[in-house]
Amino acid sequence: MGYASYEITRNGQKIAAGYAVETVCEEDGCNEQIDRGLAYLCGNEPGGDEYGCGGYYCARHLYLGSGAPVSEGLCKRCDKRWAEQEEEAMI
Repeated sequence: MGYASYEITRNGQKIAAGYAVETVCEEDGCNEQIDRGLAYLCGNEPGGDEYGCGGYYCARHLYLGSGAPVSEGLCKRCDKRWAEQEEEAMI
């Protein structure tokens, strides 16, 4: 499988993904042009995983440093969820 264009299932819906698939950032109100490549992915797996939602976000809306073991980053909501889970685990 190449990563230029492929199909994934996210939230029960099939969508096109890959670095050749142009889209806009999925953060509400953001119109930044991006693609659906792994560099813009929230979490590790296209379609979502235990870390991220599988959405695609621009560099301004993809956060690093939460401590989650992800390749690129997490969106604001998943970053917050991960931080809260880690905080609860320390209690």
